[in-house]
Amino acid sequence: MSERSGSTDAETADSTPSEPDADEQRRAVRQRYARIAEESSSCCGSGDAADAIASPDEELNRQLGYSADETESVNGDANLGLGCGNPNAIASLEEGETVLDLGSGAGFDCFLAAREVGDDGRVIGVDMTPEMVEKARDNAEQNDATSVEFRLGEIEHLPVADGTVDAVISNCVVNLSPDKPQVFREAYRALRPGGRLAISDVVLTAELPEEVHADLESVASCVAGASPVPDLERALAEAGFEEIEIESDEDSEAFISEWDDERDVSEYVVSATIEAAKPA
Repeated sequence: MSERSGSTDAETADSTPSEPDADEQRRAVRQRYARIAEESSSCCGSGDAADAIASPDEELNRQLGYSADETESVNGDANLGLGCGNPNAIASLEEGETVLDLGSGAGFDCFLAAREVGDDGRVIGVDMTPEMVEKARDNAEQNDATSVEFRLGEIEHLPVADGTVDAVISNCVVNLSPDKPQVFREAYRALRPGGRLAISDVVLTAELPEEVHADLESVASCVAGASPVPDLERALAEAGFEEIEIESDEDSEAFISEWDDERDVSEYVVSATIEAAKPA
């Protein structure tokens, strides 16, 4: 064996990309969302693929699960084409309820939730990006959404009191967190007994290449942070949730395949609905 061959293992180990730490992940996500807020581009996807869905059209809205009535009911630029589903479609919201949206972005799902809970209800959106919170508050004024408020904060440390919300929704945001078990513990804490979790997110269906795991752009664009269903089920159960149901949407390949210009990420992730309940 030559000297070069003998050093292959060490060279390979040294060249193996390392996964970014939690602070690096949060910084990348915050920077991306700040850019989204300022440019009104899409969060999921990168490069030309992101530009192609920067202004969500009727077909993309339909693929994500939004009706024409829903998309036409919200004024301003709240609908940035973010997300991978429609959490309100599974939340079964009722008049007078309090709803918490994790990673609320420009506020689109919050405004839809406000329609369901009515004037006696309340919707709280939490986002860690100041630029996005500012955009959401501007959109609230345009929609005269007096029952909706937006708070700056991390979903791992929610600026919400214990046991004060009836439903927690989120749209393709939990995958962005470097500490998903903590997100679920916080959601559980914020929920009233008998409250429920209704999330649209992506789940991992196949092992990602190492270079994708280590790529901050992939982390921030709703791909590298996805978890396998068993991991999510375990994290939810350990947080205290019951009636856990995670259902994949194989049809989401139609839009997920457009998220990356270099590879078809629908080979690795798929959109899913994640539901659970806090015991009464």
